[in-house]
Amino acid sequence: MAKIQKGKGRPFVELFASALNEDYRFPLLEIFCFLYAIGAFIFAGFRFGLGGPSASGDAVAYGLTSSLLGFPLFIFVVLILKNVAFGLGNDLEKGIVQTFFSYPIKRRWILSAKLLSAVGVGLVPFVGILTAGMYVLAPDVVGPHIGIVLLTFTASLSEPLLVAGIVLLVTLLLKRGALALVLGIVTYFALAIVQGIVSVIAAFTNNVTGLQILSLISPSLIEGRYFSEQSTGPFFGPTTSWSPNFTDVLSYTAGSYIIVATVFLLGYMYLSRRLNL
Repeated sequence: MAKIQKGKGRPFVELFASALNEDYRFPLLEIFCFLYAIGAFIFAGFRFGLGGPSASGDAVAYGLTSSLLGFPLFIFVVLILKNVAFGLGNDLEKGIVQTFFSYPIKRRWILSAKLLSAVGVGLVPFVGILTAGMYVLAPDVVGPHIGIVLLTFTASLSEPLLVAGIVLLVTLLLKRGALALVLGIVTYFALAIVQGIVSVIAAFTNNVTGLQILSLISPSLIEGRYFSEQSTGPFFGPTTSWSPNFTDVLSYTAGSYIIVATVFLLGYMYLSRRLNL
């Protein structure tokens, strides 16, 4: 850990620099950026028109963006979960966080510095590289529909951020990161499995209640349904009991981030009021 000295610079900046040093040791960030670039150029599928040649430009932009998010998104999830679990977990295990608490800065700002490094810094190359890669591949699609591209990113990132918030809570409770990291990865895959099962049930039974509930956790489900006008299960026909509009997509996406913010707020409250070392 980079040594932090009192009286030199703002404590928040010093803490942020220390977290950066721990989270992104060379060449970790460079490797992840390379993987994002590979994902942009290899995993992008040119599904121009989810409904065929007559599909709208928004649907084409959504299809292009969502097609490349599988592998790069998983890489991003691994990165932020590792940073949250081990970055904070190691500080708690080794007692380093006690040094942080001695600084003239509130506990919530200490956690903010850690999260800005763990999540915020990792988010910038993820969105930036993939968006730039898509623009190189299909400028006539990405340029006019950049809003849909960013909305697709926003909807897809809600679930990983929720899992990161859960990992944060578990790390604070257990004061160690390894178990929290394993729990986070298991939770991420479990949610993916549940989404697949619920999508199949919705396609067969036309009961979309489970799909609507899950869309509050993973709004990419409702976004996909809006643009494709069919169940997220790729081999099943359309269901008629739920036809969301664009306002619904925005509402569910906003709702999902309220849930994410609530989970992180619980972490802030626990660190500020309940955490004893």
